[in-house]
Amino acid sequence: MVVGELVRAELRRVDWASLKCGCGDSAEHVPLLFEAIITAETPQDMIGYTLDGHVEESTITFECTPPAVGVIMAALAGDLSTLARDELLQTLWFVAAGSGDYGPTVEGEGLGEGCRHHVQEGFWRLVQIGLTGTADDAETVADICEYLGLSGGKAAFYQAELRNRARAKTKRRRRT
Repeated sequence: MVVGELVRAELRRVDWASLKCGCGDSAEHVPLLFEAIITAETPQDMIGYTLDGHVEESTITFECTPPAVGVIMAALAGDLSTLARDELLQTLWFVAAGSGDYGPTVEGEGLGEGCRHHVQEGFWRLVQIGLTGTADDAETVADICEYLGLSGGKAAFYQAELRNRARAKTKRRRRT
């Protein structure tokens, strides 16, 4: 796969060197991680390239996480390999469940809440992935939606749809 123009633009939009990464250094290496993940053709191509410990660390988010969510959402809007999509959805799952130690975002929200707000902006794309992707995609997107804490009937409806889809696909897979 190739890195799409939307992703490249989102990567250029951010001054990564001015942001703190989860590894303790500046986040200037984060664009390279995204490019490696998006272009990987095999799991071996991704060895050493992960967002874990950089963008998130088991639900702990960092200063570079909000703009990284923007890159993830831009990537999910394009064509991705299953490998890359799985890695990016898994990262979103941790981010949506997460919190951060840094101060408020520009919008005045806490870091964790700010990240969830960025994920919410891509709600429809996530639901589309969940409804058309694998059973694992459906389950991951349902979990992400649950962590977003969306209120109202729409959120509950789509969470139920995604969980039902995940169960139905799993059952079909077991029969074959």
